[in-house]
Amino acid sequence: MINKFALFFTLSIICLSTANSDVIRLSEPVQKDATTETYGEPLSTIPQVVELKVLLTSPEEHLSKSFSVTTQVAKVCQKKGCFFIAQEGSEIIRVAFKDYGFFVPTDIGGKTVTLVGELIAHQRTASQAKHFSKDLGESSALESGFTYEIVATSVRIPIN
Repeated sequence: MINKFALFFTLSIICLSTANSDVIRLSEPVQKDATTETYGEPLSTIPQVVELKVLLTSPEEHLSKSFSVTTQVAKVCQKKGCFFIAQEGSEIIRVAFKDYGFFVPTDIGGKTVTLVGELIAHQRTASQAKHFSKDLGESSALESGFTYEIVATSVRIPIN
């Protein structure tokens, strides 16, 4: 006779494994506690806190200066978690990671994260825009031309 509990337990594990199999995690957190995981550099000190709207309203004042921002992740590169789109209301910006040195899990879309980084001015080519949009799983998510991007050194993500 089949043990119903063992069967239920086995099916539950298989279902959970299948549900999480689409998540790509190419980097391990450098810090972890009961509620958050931090990727990149450890967050021991938080520099000047800036709202995303302020950052994008007066970008010249923030170029190449370290800051912290808490923002919602709208979309994540589904290929390997090598960038995400931060969004606050109608304001959006691409967030890349310093020296391509770490990645975030691909399932963090919709979460509110705290990041430390610098704002850079960037000329995005049509080829880059197409590549980034494809990695987001959309055909035209990002446009080419002059833009600003955040290069993050740390990203703190809530667990669940």
